[in-house]
Amino acid sequence: MIDLKRQYRSIKDEINSAIEKVLDSQAFVLGPQVEEFETLIAAYCNTKYAIGVSSGTEALLLALKSLGIGSGDEVITTPFTFFATVGSICNVGATPVFVDIDPESYNINADLIKKRITKRTKAIIPVHLYGQCADMDPILAIAKEYGLKVIEDAAQAIGSEYKNRKAGSLGNFGCFSFFPSKNLGGFGDGGLVTCNSDELAEKIYMLRVHGGKTKNYYPLLGTNGRLDTLQAAVLIVKLRYIDQWNECRRQKASYYLEQLKELKVSMPKTSLFNKHVFHLFVLRLKERDKLLDFLKGKNIDCAVHYPIPQHLQKCLEFLGYREGDMPEAERAAREIVAIPNFPEITTSEQDYVIDALRAFSKQVKIYN
Repeated sequence: MIDLKRQYRSIKDEINSAIEKVLDSQAFVLGPQVEEFETLIAAYCNTKYAIGVSSGTEALLLALKSLGIGSGDEVITTPFTFFATVGSICNVGATPVFVDIDPESYNINADLIKKRITKRTKAIIPVHLYGQCADMDPILAIAKEYGLKVIEDAAQAIGSEYKNRKAGSLGNFGCFSFFPSKNLGGFGDGGLVTCNSDELAEKIYMLRVHGGKTKNYYPLLGTNGRLDTLQAAVLIVKLRYIDQWNECRRQKASYYLEQLKELKVSMPKTSLFNKHVFHLFVLRLKERDKLLDFLKGKNIDCAVHYPIPQHLQKCLEFLGYREGDMPEAERAAREIVAIPNFPEITTSEQDYVIDALRAFSKQVKIYN
């Protein structure tokens, strides 16, 4: 799905130099590179604050904790996302309330949100899935009407835009992941929280260091959630290239869209108001499982994001959801497959994937 070695080789000297500076300084925890990276990301996302944390999951957890969301509260989100979105809600003691997805963007369907709001609802977590933003204006309008907070799960969407506004700058918080396979990936786990509120930013800063400003004095109950200096150093280098890499992803996606247009498969659709960064290039067809086997037989990596919608996860059975409750998310989970799309993939490699898909279409009658 992605070849990280190619990316590393293209900027190897810069990366190694950045790491060597950290090693020479021996400032591994909250070293100067962390603050430098935070300043750069805040400017990039057009937010007042950016706070580095240990993972995208930690970003979501700390955002929820800073808002005082916990036992007895409800948080509206999508069932079609990585588990961290929902797990974070549960891990602060709140209850996730699911809203089905739009079948074209795979993002939360804003038209269905109002029906799920109760007196216990405290926040909405839209997920910018696969690299394009959810339809944020109606979500923000609903949040304003009902006095709710909005936490953007932008883990897959660094650099994407909604009506010329960057992902992570739209809600009360933006939460990012720097897992190695992300568009901006570190050399391990890492995450970030963006916001524009002085009060909320101060809470995040405290919560990521056990809940205090001064060692041994903890007014808040926090965690050890800091971004490592080594990760910050690597990410500073990579941030210089993120727009270039995202543009490459768009170009590779355009090539797939043009070459595969005659096939009866559903391909990614970019909303008119969005600038897509194609973290994943996802096809959709009823014969998905047959295609998975076929592509693997051709030594083509492919993946399903995500095979089980979160409302049907075993650990969430206590919520009482049943199959059929979220029909669009459930259908997408049965039909989607991601094919390789990353900045360094070559045209010949894409052609090999395209030829395989064409061969499959001749062997198996495709229904989308």
